[in-house]
Amino acid sequence: MENNISILNVVKRLMKDKFSAVALVLLCLYFSFAFFSEMYALYCSEMKIVPQYEKGSIENAYLPPSGLHWLGTDYKGRDVFWRAMHASRTAVKIGIFSSFIAVFIGVALGAAGGYFGGWIDDVAVWVYSTFASMPTLLFVLAFALLVTKGFLYPPLAEMFNHASAFFHADPGMVAVYLGIGLTGWVSLCRVVRAEAMKLKNTAYVQAAKALGFSPFKIVMRHVIPNLFHLIIIYFTIRFAYAVMTEVIVSYLGLGVQLEPSWGVMIADGQQRLWQGVWWEVAGATGFMFFLVLALHTLGDSLRDILDPRLKT
Repeated sequence: MENNISILNVVKRLMKDKFSAVALVLLCLYFSFAFFSEMYALYCSEMKIVPQYEKGSIENAYLPPSGLHWLGTDYKGRDVFWRAMHASRTAVKIGIFSSFIAVFIGVALGAAGGYFGGWIDDVAVWVYSTFASMPTLLFVLAFALLVTKGFLYPPLAEMFNHASAFFHADPGMVAVYLGIGLTGWVSLCRVVRAEAMKLKNTAYVQAAKALGFSPFKIVMRHVIPNLFHLIIIYFTIRFAYAVMTEVIVSYLGLGVQLEPSWGVMIADGQQRLWQGVWWEVAGATGFMFFLVLALHTLGDSLRDILDPRLKT
């Protein structure tokens, strides 16, 4: 059975539930922040000017929240609210790119293994079993360490520099993209493989075979579209995980270095918590909390809407 649920119908059903509606609005706000920040950063880079979120003075360091600085200032006198808002750009970019990498690998390998079977399936199982045995966070940390500390083989380092210029990001950020994306596809691959095994025996797939459609066309037109609900749900969950992982890696000083990041803000702010300077940590944590909460809420709602096994 083909899945014909339209985006408009999904949005309408999401808006009927108040928690899902709030989560969707919050997510749109974060994406708007990220888009605005990206355009602003590109403009500042082109015009060779210092972005507003980087401006500050030592005289204004550690000012508490006020009407002028909604979340106070940091140790350089920079506005914490503007830095936290512009850090949404870092979180959204990492969430999108790393999740796309994970979804692409998971769907491609899982669909191929489940549909074709045989040695292709053996290779798929061996690959995802190997990656499943790896400690994900340690892999991301090690990968980011190689990139940010200059331990990469020079040609690879040059490739990372070109990728950084293309994505308008520092090398540590690109390392986090790849590190999370290359390790985050295993669970999706397993689910897609199992579902593809079921779908290849359905009547419409058998009819497509009888009509002479190529295996590639059958997988692309009949198998993957019927797994789309799983892909969307997994994407939202993976997005949230990527955001939290980036915060941890940047907090440890191995991720984003040259851009605003909630992890860097938490690492900077914790040094003054004992003096009562709480607003930088609270601001970064609050921005991250509401983004992750919105993603998980939306993921649960999408599962209820799109998963055919939950429909009555």
